[in-house]
Amino acid sequence: MPLSRDQITIRAARELKDGYVVNLGIGMPTLVANHIPQGMDVWLQSENGLLGIGPFPTETDVDPDLINAGKQTITARLGASYFSSSDSFAMIRGGHIDMCILGAMQVSEEGDIANWMIPGKMVKGMGGAMDLVAGVKRVVVTMEHNAKDGAAKLVRKCSLPLTGQACIDMVITDLCVLEMDHARQRFVLKEVAPGVTPQDVRAKTEAEIIIPDSVPTVSC
Repeated sequence: MPLSRDQITIRAARELKDGYVVNLGIGMPTLVANHIPQGMDVWLQSENGLLGIGPFPTETDVDPDLINAGKQTITARLGASYFSSSDSFAMIRGGHIDMCILGAMQVSEEGDIANWMIPGKMVKGMGGAMDLVAGVKRVVVTMEHNAKDGAAKLVRKCSLPLTGQACIDMVITDLCVLEMDHARQRFVLKEVAPGVTPQDVRAKTEAEIIIPDSVPTVSC
């Protein structure tokens, strides 16, 4: 059975490590803030100038002046700090962010990502994604395995405008977990969703992927 959005982000949260500074992209990745393992000290950063994002607020705790880069209302944890957007991007470009978790419209078999625009559709801008994939130490993508029309999102070559090249370390979808083997420049199938087989993943994936003899089931 395919993973839900919550289950995808719970699995993504397992990639966090104590002391990490992490940037969460717009959309599904923001849900990771609600699933940080108990007892783990992780600092969530936002491009608009906040280090120390907490879980999403309840209705009674909403502060309309406290938002993330996606303009969602958020909370700030004890010890959070506020700074300018220019300082925030200096953190990103200077290699001070340990991990970012992003959404994507396409990911290629070599780890390219397209996630900022579809030609012909109005966009507000590329945001911080291009800086993140270039400056962050580890880049994880969370997304549905296929588009709504069934088209592959894990492709041989991205047809949409690129955000970055050969920069993705892991992809977590509703069907599986894939980790990049940088030596072979291909994703390796690491885990499958309950009830999903490696053959199911291959059938719904355009990209060439490496499938080991034994693939465990996602636990989340």
